[in-house]
Amino acid sequence: MKLDSFKRPNAALLPLLASAFIVSVYNQAFWKSFSSATGGLTLAAFPVQAGMFLMLVLTFTASLATLNFRFSIKPVLIGLFLVTSLASYFMNHYGVAIDWSMVQNIAETDSRESTELFNVGMAFSFLMTGVVPAAIIAWLKPRFQPVRRQLGVNFATAGIAVVGAGILLMLMFKILAPALREHRELRFLLTPTNYIQAVNGYFKRKWSVPVVIAPLGKDATKGVLWRGNTRRTVTVVVVGETARAANFSLNGYSRLTNPELSQVPDLVNFKNMQSCGTATGISLPCLFSPLGRENYSASRAQSQEGLLDVLQHAGFKLLWRDNNSGCKSVCDRIPYEDVSQPIAGDPFCNNEECFDERLLRGLPQQIRDGTGDMVIVLHQKGSHGPAYSKRYPQQFSVFGPVCNTIELGKCTRQSIVDAYDNTIRYTDHVLKQAIDLLAQAARDDGVDTALMYFSDHGESLGENNFYLHGAPYVISPPEQRAVPFMLWLSAGFRERFKIDQRCLAARVDQPFSHDNLFHSTLGMLNVSTAVYNPRLDIFNACRHAP
Repeated sequence: MKLDSFKRPNAALLPLLASAFIVSVYNQAFWKSFSSATGGLTLAAFPVQAGMFLMLVLTFTASLATLNFRFSIKPVLIGLFLVTSLASYFMNHYGVAIDWSMVQNIAETDSRESTELFNVGMAFSFLMTGVVPAAIIAWLKPRFQPVRRQLGVNFATAGIAVVGAGILLMLMFKILAPALREHRELRFLLTPTNYIQAVNGYFKRKWSVPVVIAPLGKDATKGVLWRGNTRRTVTVVVVGETARAANFSLNGYSRLTNPELSQVPDLVNFKNMQSCGTATGISLPCLFSPLGRENYSASRAQSQEGLLDVLQHAGFKLLWRDNNSGCKSVCDRIPYEDVSQPIAGDPFCNNEECFDERLLRGLPQQIRDGTGDMVIVLHQKGSHGPAYSKRYPQQFSVFGPVCNTIELGKCTRQSIVDAYDNTIRYTDHVLKQAIDLLAQAARDDGVDTALMYFSDHGESLGENNFYLHGAPYVISPPEQRAVPFMLWLSAGFRERFKIDQRCLAARVDQPFSHDNLFHSTLGMLNVSTAVYNPRLDIFNACRHAP
């Protein structure tokens, strides 16, 4: 009777039991890395590690519940157990992580090389953790409900599992977010999701059509306001990182995080700017494209030129200086300088990284020696977390005591905010230094200069237990979307391009977004092209007739 009861379990239990088996038996490499990332095997770390285990079990349960029907669940589980057993063995014994390139290596390795990987140990592991569990599944005769009722049971199971996983995520977000962000290798260690995504990535690349970059704005020329002017222009575009508008005192924040910029005459600070995305990989290519947030996709952005190409077509000299992790293909066709690598003895670097002032090193000389009209993009390290305290020199540690670890769960929320506010205070200094050198170039070198600053996205600092960024846009908190945007123009620049400073100042409370940046940059520089949309140009309403 007991054997028959075991052989004929309630089918509703299969997704949960299989998920628990997968998470516990096949993921030794993941748990080893996750344990290290969350403080090791200690009593203090146990709640989050146990919570992660339960959250993964519930997440996998929700997925398997959608397939829990009489003629589908057993083949799915048998296949999962067999393949995941092999994947687990290779990760545990060869120390490999599984991504699309690993799948490519497997697919393109000849049979002789492949046989070298097979041994008695692997065969025994495959038998015990793959064949035996798969055989048990094949032997079972689960008791299913009629199709319509089973559908309801599956839907309820998946729903409860998703809600439970969501609750656990919210409870543990403060600890999990920095751990997962700083240890991105974890996603390549969690099986079976790693090899499923890897196989998908491999075939997408194998079958993809090579990207052909479509030209954009080839008709671009300098407009009528350039006629008769012999002075050069230099426009510096500073792309901030993870700066949220809410923590700028220029926007009403109670702390003085902008002591230097608040003293800059004619600085225009727009207080209501929304980002295109909540992560650099989306926002950066989006804001430099004409697509706008509603029409943006990575494939569309990568298959056509962007703002910098249009400016280059119009005759500007372009330069991208980077103190971050690259330009996400935005600057692929213009000169590029990486200033992020530490150099011994450099006052703007430590042993791990460089501070953003390094972006300004040698810039006055480049402006002085440059030929033609220049547009220079400076890509900051900015306020990127969770290691906020590493983003600024010690003399800018004004607020504190600060959180000095990436394990945010060990810090009070106030210490996290203190460290973050110091990053904004340092950005304030960097921007003031940039404006000063542009003002000097205008005064001493006869160059018409301008600076535009905006951030790619914002950051959560514990509001509703959210931390960091990257939340799906539709459910993202406002702190991850509201970003700073400010503008400084030399007197010569305003006069050349007929820009009314008072008109701009009157628009600082109006709602704008990253959608405006492509067209506003073209409008600010009076670039004539068919891809320019005056309705999205912030300067269009504030320009005097020539």
